[in-house]
Amino acid sequence: MQDTAPLDVKLRRGIIRKPDIAFMSREHKKRMTTKHWGIPDLVVEILSKGNKSQDRVEKFKEYQEACILEYWIVDPFLQTIEVFILENGAYILFGKWGTDEIAQSKLLAGFQVAINSVFE
Repeated sequence: MQDTAPLDVKLRRGIIRKPDIAFMSREHKKRMTTKHWGIPDLVVEILSKGNKSQDRVEKFKEYQEACILEYWIVDPFLQTIEVFILENGAYILFGKWGTDEIAQSKLLAGFQVAINSVFE
């Protein structure tokens, strides 16, 4: 099986994840090494039949504990995008968008994604 995840992200000692998409601001670029990234500012996970629980439970908790500021869950089965933001050390749902709607980031001002374009 081919590894399609873009990179290793070290959340803490002994915990390495491979998010489908990760974003690191210029302000935190010192967290990036040739071996792995440190804590990114934003991660995106795309659900598959085999990883729903892992992304919604395990990674959700790990990303929250690592203080990743924004976590996007892309659900191709329901054709939705959920955006969670970190507030006071816990994720809260910033928004959930579906067909004919536009998902947006709180962290990245002006960054939007048309749901229909993701699932065409």
